[in-house]
Amino acid sequence: MADNLDWDKLKTFHAAADAGSLTAAAEHLKISQSAASRQITALEEQLDTPLFRRHTRGLTLTEEGHILFSAARDMALRIALAESSVLDSRGKPQGKLRVSAPISLGSNWLMAVLPPFLAEYPKVNLQLILEDREHDLSAMDIDCALRPNPSTQGDVIERRLGTISQGLYASNTYLTRHGAPQSLEDLDHHDIVAFGELIPMRLHSTNWVLTAGRKDDNPRAPVLEINNLHGIMRAAEAGLGIVGLPDYMISMSRRLVRVLPKITGEPFDLYLAYPTEMRGSVRVRIFRDYLQRVTQNWG
Repeated sequence: MADNLDWDKLKTFHAAADAGSLTAAAEHLKISQSAASRQITALEEQLDTPLFRRHTRGLTLTEEGHILFSAARDMALRIALAESSVLDSRGKPQGKLRVSAPISLGSNWLMAVLPPFLAEYPKVNLQLILEDREHDLSAMDIDCALRPNPSTQGDVIERRLGTISQGLYASNTYLTRHGAPQSLEDLDHHDIVAFGELIPMRLHSTNWVLTAGRKDDNPRAPVLEINNLHGIMRAAEAGLGIVGLPDYMISMSRRLVRVLPKITGEPFDLYLAYPTEMRGSVRVRIFRDYLQRVTQNWG
């Protein structure tokens, strides 16, 4: 019976099992939730066994579901690699290129440097997935990922692109009302916007404005805490306070000016990571080479 399994049903099952949610699977596959439910029900009827335990918190796999999920994952990987091989066999870069990037990096720096790449490779269909989590590259649902830290995942190829510097910024509106700090000690008397307690995992360096010139166990209290760098930048543009930001973000803002220009935060490296299975991908290679050219003068 397994030989007659329909790949569309298996793909829906795989997405639901991976996400633990029918709603998330439907959104990922761009189908309705009812259609996703029908496909999984049909698959369970064909196999004459339940694949999920359904409860209010989502879906969990049955023992039979775990067995099928392992097989479906292997099939999804082989299909993804086959599609990539077919595209790359045509010689000229073309087809879908799926890139994961942190929200602030993708919506600021990457947007600023992408136009020449898209103009040079008009047949490459770039899909940019902005997310602050570390995407699981082994799932093969993206081709490569930009990351502000070394990968924690095995079996990936990683290329360091460059080092990102950080500075202190504020809007002219804020500085007109409060004046500009002349020293690190002056920051104690200014409004600060930062991650604070909302800092995402593995972004330890981004709260540096709270401890600059102070002991780590005695940070400044921010006037506003935001869990995203892009939101922190927008708060600074609105005149809400002084912020510590990666310098690349300022290229997309005309409202912020640097304060205490000799003070810098902890720099961090930017990496491009991709599965080892994609080492021969023409699309990944040209994207990697382009980003290396763009960042060759960093640091």
